[in-house]
Amino acid sequence: MSHELKEVDVGPQLGPPLPSTFRQYLRSMGPGIIVVLTWLGAGDIVECGISGGNYGYALMWIIAVALIMRYLFVSLIAKYQLCNQHGEGVLDGLARLHPWYAPFLMVVAIVMGHIYGAYMSVGIGESCVAIAGFGATWQWATLWCLVALAIVFWPVYGYLEIVFKVMLALLAVSLIGLAAWVGPSPSGILEGVFEFKLPEQKGEFDSLLIAIGMLGAIGGSLMNLAYPYFLDQKGWKGPRYRRLQMYDFLLAVIVMIVLDLAIWTVGAELIFGTGAHIETLEDLSTLLSKVLGSGGRLLFHLGVFAAVFTSLVGHAVGLGMIASHGYLRWQAGSGPLQGDYRTHPLYRAVVVWILVSPLVWTMPGMPNFVQLTLITNSLQVVLIPILAGGLWMITARQRFIGEKYRNRWWENGIMGLVFFLALFATVGSVKSVFEAVQSLLERA
Repeated sequence: MSHELKEVDVGPQLGPPLPSTFRQYLRSMGPGIIVVLTWLGAGDIVECGISGGNYGYALMWIIAVALIMRYLFVSLIAKYQLCNQHGEGVLDGLARLHPWYAPFLMVVAIVMGHIYGAYMSVGIGESCVAIAGFGATWQWATLWCLVALAIVFWPVYGYLEIVFKVMLALLAVSLIGLAAWVGPSPSGILEGVFEFKLPEQKGEFDSLLIAIGMLGAIGGSLMNLAYPYFLDQKGWKGPRYRRLQMYDFLLAVIVMIVLDLAIWTVGAELIFGTGAHIETLEDLSTLLSKVLGSGGRLLFHLGVFAAVFTSLVGHAVGLGMIASHGYLRWQAGSGPLQGDYRTHPLYRAVVVWILVSPLVWTMPGMPNFVQLTLITNSLQVVLIPILAGGLWMITARQRFIGEKYRNRWWENGIMGLVFFLALFATVGSVKSVFEAVQSLLERA
């Protein structure tokens, strides 16, 4: 049986019918939800909660601005996927820019897949232990790894959408429920989102550096490249799906903004001004338990589980296809691909690698979830200028995307801003990784 994730068989000019009513539009949404929940991991929950605890509502505008930038940036990536004159994928366009992009992205997908999987596996195990009250981290992580393998290798794309929509419902109930429980300040949220304040420094880095680093990291993440693959699996091919894709992704980004701001509200209301010191997922969980009781703690860990599990599945699918596509493009050179990256043996091998190999990090004595999350998030920032620069070039130049769809002046401005912010964030990221690894070695 074929293991490709596929809703329909499509030819070059065929695909699902375009919706014509509001209800049909809502039912057709899917790739955006999958990629957004792939991005939204427990790292977001920890960072938003701690940022809210340190700065209250003052820095909320960073999340809103960063995700709006990501919407514009990823929409330009999707434009290349759907509208370029060669009828090729984004990775093919990058390889057209320079042939080394193909093997580079193949290797990066395999290496980063293990690193991403490490903190996600630990996060799933720790959250399940907290929810169930029994078992070990490695046992729960192994169980959900097997469930993830079954989902990824199911041959119908539509089932993947169903899983992610169920998890989205769980996330909405848990995170928005927590925010409502603690009692948000509507005036504080409005002020934090629209006043663009930069409060005084708390901790090692000042708020300006945090803001710039977050904008650069969110705007140019490696997983931005996964969205075109989910569009392809949905059967959206060609310029006629461009408007539908923009609506699909807009809805998904709005969902992500709401979820991020919800957990930020929890930190702002429960931690800010109390003098409490929050460094880990369990610190935040313990505080919620003290203030809201066991029900609040359960809601929090259910949200963490849903966020991490969807990220794990989405990363396995997206990075598996990036790796196999990169390999086939590298082998084919400038000629047509010899095979389908969705069914190639390397795709299945990379999926198994991403889901199984990181289980070693769930064993006793390994770094905890927060340590792994911080190191991983810092490592990926180093890749961003290479990706952002290449994506800027292929969407701006006529010989790649064609005259009709090449970037307008303001789109080039967005791509340029993301690229230069990414350069800035990379400097801080190298320092952060060095310090984090050094700290782990000293504790060993």
